[in-house]
Amino acid sequence: MARKCDLSGTGVQSGNNVSHANNRNRRRFLPNLQVVSLLSDSLGKIFKLKVCAKTLRTIEHNGGLDAYLESTSNSKLTDEAKKIKKSIAKKKAAAK
Repeated sequence: MARKCDLSGTGVQSGNNVSHANNRNRRRFLPNLQVVSLLSDSLGKIFKLKVCAKTLRTIEHNGGLDAYLESTSNSKLTDEAKKIKKSIAKKKAAAK
Protein backbone atom coordinates (compact mmCIF):
# COMPACT_ATOMS: atom_id res chain seq x y z
CA MET A 1 0.00 0.00 0.00
CA ALA A 2 1.39 3.36 -0.97
CA ARG A 3 1.45 5.91 1.81
CA LYS A 4 0.02 8.69 -0.32
CA CYS A 5 -3.10 10.84 -0.13
CA ASP A 6 -5.61 9.93 -2.87
CA LEU A 7 -6.64 13.57 -3.44
CA SER A 8 -3.65 15.83 -2.80
CA GLY A 9 -0.83 13.35 -3.39
CA THR A 10 0.88 14.12 -0.07
CA GLY A 11 3.40 11.37 0.55
CA VAL A 12 6.29 10.30 2.73
CA GLN A 13 9.01 12.87 3.42
CA SER A 14 12.50 12.19 4.72
CA GLY A 15 14.67 14.04 7.16
CA ASN A 16 16.89 13.61 10.19
CA ASN A 17 16.49 12.75 13.84
CA VAL A 18 18.88 15.14 15.56
CA SER A 19 20.10 14.13 19.03
CA HIS A 20 21.23 16.45 21.81
CA ALA A 21 24.83 15.67 20.75
CA ASN A 22 23.86 16.79 17.21
CA ASN A 23 24.12 13.25 15.79
CA ARG A 24 21.96 12.85 12.72
CA ASN A 25 20.07 9.69 11.76
CA ARG A 26 17.81 9.45 8.72
CA ARG A 27 14.09 9.06 9.38
CA ARG A 28 10.78 9.15 7.53
CA PHE A 29 7.88 11.51 8.16
CA LEU A 30 4.66 9.63 7.34
CA PRO A 31 1.46 11.47 6.38
CA ASN A 32 -1.52 11.16 8.72
CA LEU A 33 -3.69 9.05 6.40
CA GLN A 34 -7.31 8.22 7.19
CA VAL A 35 -9.69 6.03 5.21
CA VAL A 36 -12.87 8.08 4.81
CA SER A 37 -16.07 7.91 2.81
CA LEU A 38 -16.78 11.23 1.09
CA LEU A 39 -20.11 12.05 -0.53
CA SER A 40 -20.25 13.90 -3.81
CA ASP A 41 -23.43 16.01 -3.74
CA SER A 42 -23.73 16.47 -7.49
CA LEU A 43 -23.01 12.83 -8.37
CA GLY A 44 -24.93 11.39 -5.41
CA LYS A 45 -22.12 8.88 -4.99
CA ILE A 46 -19.87 7.93 -2.08
CA PHE A 47 -16.11 7.67 -2.65
CA LYS A 48 -13.99 5.67 -0.19
CA LEU A 49 -10.56 7.33 -0.22
CA LYS A 50 -7.30 7.39 1.75
CA VAL A 51 -6.97 11.06 2.64
CA CYS A 52 -4.45 12.84 4.87
CA ALA A 53 -5.86 14.78 7.81
CA LYS A 54 -4.79 18.15 6.36
CA THR A 55 -6.71 17.50 3.13
CA LEU A 56 -9.74 16.33 5.10
CA ARG A 57 -9.76 19.59 7.06
CA THR A 58 -9.52 21.54 3.80
CA ILE A 59 -12.46 19.58 2.34
CA GLU A 60 -14.58 20.41 5.39
CA HIS A 61 -13.48 24.06 5.26
CA ASN A 62 -14.52 24.36 1.60
CA GLY A 63 -17.90 22.76 2.24
CA GLY A 64 -17.56 19.25 0.85
CA LEU A 65 -15.79 17.18 -1.77
CA ASP A 66 -17.34 18.95 -4.77
CA ALA A 67 -16.39 22.43 -3.56
CA TYR A 68 -12.86 21.28 -2.67
CA LEU A 69 -12.23 19.79 -6.11
CA GLU A 70 -13.66 22.86 -7.90
CA SER A 71 -11.51 25.28 -5.90
CA THR A 72 -8.27 23.27 -6.23
CA SER A 73 -6.18 23.53 -9.39
CA ASN A 74 -5.49 20.37 -11.41
CA SER A 75 -1.74 20.66 -10.81
CA LYS A 76 -2.29 19.98 -7.08
CA LEU A 77 -4.57 16.96 -7.60
CA THR A 78 -3.80 13.31 -8.27
CA ASP A 79 -5.06 11.50 -11.38
CA GLU A 80 -7.91 9.87 -9.44
CA ALA A 81 -9.02 13.25 -8.07
CA LYS A 82 -8.91 14.75 -11.58
CA LYS A 83 -11.25 12.00 -12.83
CA ILE A 84 -13.73 12.71 -10.03
CA LYS A 85 -13.48 16.46 -10.71
CA LYS A 86 -14.11 15.93 -14.42
CA SER A 87 -17.18 13.77 -13.80
CA ILE A 88 -18.57 16.37 -11.38
CA ALA A 89 -18.05 19.16 -13.94
CA LYS A 90 -19.70 17.01 -16.64
CA LYS A 91 -22.72 16.32 -14.41
CA LYS A 92 -23.12 20.02 -13.54
CA ALA A 93 -22.86 21.03 -17.21
CA ALA A 94 -25.55 18.49 -18.13
CA ALA A 95 -27.81 19.83 -15.36
CA LYS A 96 -27.70 23.35 -16.79
